[in-house]
Amino acid sequence: MATNMALKRARKTQRRKQVVAQKRRAEVLEASLPARVLRAARAPVRHCFLTESVFDIGMGTLVLARGAKTQHLAFGSFLIDTFCLGIKDVMFESVESEVFEMYMDATDLGSPAISVDPGYARKLLRDLAAWSQSIGFAPHRDFAAVERIFGDVSADASDAVFRFGRDDRPVYIPGPDDTAPVIRRRIEQLQKHLGDDGFGFETAA
Repeated sequence: MATNMALKRARKTQRRKQVVAQKRRAEVLEASLPARVLRAARAPVRHCFLTESVFDIGMGTLVLARGAKTQHLAFGSFLIDTFCLGIKDVMFESVESEVFEMYMDATDLGSPAISVDPGYARKLLRDLAAWSQSIGFAPHRDFAAVERIFGDVSADASDAVFRFGRDDRPVYIPGPDDTAPVIRRRIEQLQKHLGDDGFGFETAA
């Protein structure tokens, strides 16, 4: 009899532990980046901005912001290199509108941003990611998750045609944080995919 009671208590304890573990897993999933982005994607689009000179200087930022209320916005920000590396960096934040405005003001310091159609923006990101991947540079690891902030915005709604690189070939311009080993590795990657003469290399001015 005592053995049966002990077994019942052990089973009950085990079930309780499993319930607690499942609850913790659910909480972690709910707080994960993909889950937060998908929740944000259900709100109306409030802003979509792109660095105006991105195709001239090769570097820029694309931002899509959504919010059920204008006082609070969730946004995805994509640092893009249209000359070579594609989607370099990705960020997702949920902030008050004043903080978003400060972020955009800081982003505008390099080159002003203009408002663009969300369908155009999504097509740009997808086409750029595919192009850069074809020459050996995968998009940032969080790109797939944060790109979902576009929700039901269709890239196919835009008929824009983008030309990446400069003068019909990739041009790698190292950033200020690129170390010598990183630069060497990227050049080797370009040589592997395009040969010695299939790309350009310049140092930043």
